[in-house]
Amino acid sequence: MPVFVDKAKIFIQSGKGGDGHISFRREKYVPNGGPDGGDGGKGGDVIFVVDEGINTLSDFHYGGKYKAENGEDGNKRRCHGKNGADLYIKVPEGTVIKEANSGKVIADMSGDNREAVILKGGKGGNGNMHYATSTMQAPKYAQPGQPAISLEVMLELKVIADVGLVGFPNVGKSTFLSKVSNAKPKIANYHFTTLSPMLGVVDLADARGFVVADIPGLIEGASEGAGLGHEFLRHVERTRMMIHVVDAASTEGRDPIEDIEAINEELKNYNADISKKPQVIAANKIDMLPDGENDEMIQKIRDKYEPLGVKVFATSTLTGKGIQELLYYVSRTLSEMPEQKVVFEQEFFPETMARENDEAYSVFYDDETSEYVIEGPKIEKMLGYTNLESEKGFAFFQKFLADNGILDELEKLHIGEGDTVRMYGYSFEYYRNADTQPVYDDEEETNE
Repeated sequence: MPVFVDKAKIFIQSGKGGDGHISFRREKYVPNGGPDGGDGGKGGDVIFVVDEGINTLSDFHYGGKYKAENGEDGNKRRCHGKNGADLYIKVPEGTVIKEANSGKVIADMSGDNREAVILKGGKGGNGNMHYATSTMQAPKYAQPGQPAISLEVMLELKVIADVGLVGFPNVGKSTFLSKVSNAKPKIANYHFTTLSPMLGVVDLADARGFVVADIPGLIEGASEGAGLGHEFLRHVERTRMMIHVVDAASTEGRDPIEDIEAINEELKNYNADISKKPQVIAANKIDMLPDGENDEMIQKIRDKYEPLGVKVFATSTLTGKGIQELLYYVSRTLSEMPEQKVVFEQEFFPETMARENDEAYSVFYDDETSEYVIEGPKIEKMLGYTNLESEKGFAFFQKFLADNGILDELEKLHIGEGDTVRMYGYSFEYYRNADTQPVYDDEEETNE
């Protein structure tokens, strides 16, 4: 049986778009030939899908890198590069995908959201067949494919249930769930018997059924990381209401009212919205009280919480006393509540991040080569559209550098006329108002 894991961090990456190809026709009966470099293929997407057959994130327990396939480069004779295969990542229903650093939600794999494209693959670059003009009949450049997008994401499984059972360890929650549903949790007389949320379906005659989740026992300080229960507080977020189980018989020497207050404070500290959910109290273990449901402690609990609108039921999971009354009350309450399920809205948009990265560039001085360097996706993208070997093309690129403040960045680094500037294999001498061709130190190869 797989280990229950409800939180994992993984690295995902879409596929890079294939580069456009540079080549020229050499055909017997086509005297002038022409550019015939094909386009690059699109990179693969990273797609998350809900798999009904799994209920844990154990496959991602040790992290890992998940990469979609790159698009193939274009080829001669106008051949289009093959598109990269999409990567499908299967997760259980209820998985929330977050950007790891900010904790912002990218997608919530629940409700109607069964499949989500998280990262889109890069677009393939155009081959040189696209750039022939009446004045430039043999373009020796092609467009590079768009880069891959990388992202570290946090996967969090938040179980989907109508009702959450909360309370201190060993108050009878697991026994309660086993009595009212088809769930078979481990039951023993020691703390933290429940090591993972356990779901059970409650069926009632002549009333609507509902799903109950037994949340591992909380202790005071759980919202700050104390004990085991804090690992599972996230599962309470999706529930519509809560059954607060308390040991009314004080079998472990704690005061029941203090227990209730402590747990409610932990819920509030973790997420204030959780503490506002409707709640019903199961004052449990009345079979161990001298006067049963009429005991003085039961009355104290009722006197404190029922004036606040919180219904209190005296229950015994051993004898079944009070259980049915509580379940029918919960069913009626759920029927009166809106049907809307808790689905977390998107807060982080990877495509925006990708656009920002595409516009990035850096300008710096390389001490080892004594050259000024300009690099970044923005520069690479523009080089793909520009023919630096033509006078007009080089002048156009100079204007691009000036309009984007890159020449100003160079001057802040104290560049002088005649100094060498390097960009992706191209090197040329710097002039503020350049009217000369670039001088290549290291030309890129072409297929002719």
